[in-house]
Amino acid sequence: MARSTKLTAGSLIFWDVDTQFDFIHPDGKLYVGGAESIIENLRRLTDHAHAHGIRIVASADDHVMSDDEISTDPDFETTYPPHCIHGTPGQAKIKETTLREPLVIEPSLLDDVAGKVQSHDGDILIHKRFFDVFTNENTNKIIDVLSPDEIVLYGVALDVCNRFAVEGILARRTDIHISVVTDAVKAIDRARGDALLKDWSTRGVGLIDTAAALERI
Repeated sequence: MARSTKLTAGSLIFWDVDTQFDFIHPDGKLYVGGAESIIENLRRLTDHAHAHGIRIVASADDHVMSDDEISTDPDFETTYPPHCIHGTPGQAKIKETTLREPLVIEPSLLDDVAGKVQSHDGDILIHKRFFDVFTNENTNKIIDVLSPDEIVLYGVALDVCNRFAVEGILARRTDIHISVVTDAVKAIDRARGDALLKDWSTRGVGLIDTAAALERI
């Protein structure tokens, strides 16, 4: 169950999962059905974070054709058709989730990621070449440096990239409360997405809507 107390901006981050053109828009290369219906809530969350000094940590696929995830004969479990290819319009985040002065973190391990994050006042964009954000070797350190009390998480796809983000955080940090914004996520498989939400709720993950997320501070 989500906590009812409001948090200060420093103890809270918003986590934006892959809100990119190829996933969100119907003519995208790997469209998540119905994802365009959450665009307004994604905008509200982004605007609220920027208006209240809440840091946004966003992930984004940034593929090349040789990536393990990319296949012309995908199984839609570990491989998917070409999407979010580096330099293409489909790889870009939608305008409603535009980040503020983002620090872009590439997948290769950085020598001083802690220092870079500590000295940066804007949002953070984690590029990844596989659907699990923790395959970017810097993600753990980013979470450790920011050390939030709560992460409010949203984006797509609930049953793929969101799943790996939530499960990855749960496995690594028992001291961070995660809240998933249920009307700002979409699953590829609705039944699988619903099952994930039910399971997470039994494990202490908060299930909130956008209106409740906007009351977090």
